[in-house]
Amino acid sequence: MGCEINVNAKIGPRLRLPHPNGVVIGDGVTVGSDVVIFQQVTLGAKKRGDGNKAGMYPTIGNRAVLYAGAKLLGSIKVGDDAQVGANAVVLHDVPNNSVAVGIPAKILGNV
Repeated sequence: MGCEINVNAKIGPRLRLPHPNGVVIGDGVTVGSDVVIFQQVTLGAKKRGDGNKAGMYPTIGNRAVLYAGAKLLGSIKVGDDAQVGANAVVLHDVPNNSVAVGIPAKILGNV
């Protein structure tokens, strides 16, 4: 499938990968339940060397949707029912029920 999910990642039930090509889920990532992740999404550490440090990976809330090409880096939290737009680069937390878009990502109003 061309995706890489680290065996140490914590994945909740019913994760959907409609187009799994290029998806990367790093070592310390936590993914909630009923999350949808589209192609080319990366969930990883923010900088080189962070991969070996605890708490340096994203946490994705329940029912979040991460659209194609999004990059979520560092110890950030994406809230429940949040959405991350295509090709967004997310370096800060995304609150519950909100949308993050752009490079770097900005938070739009509630969904």
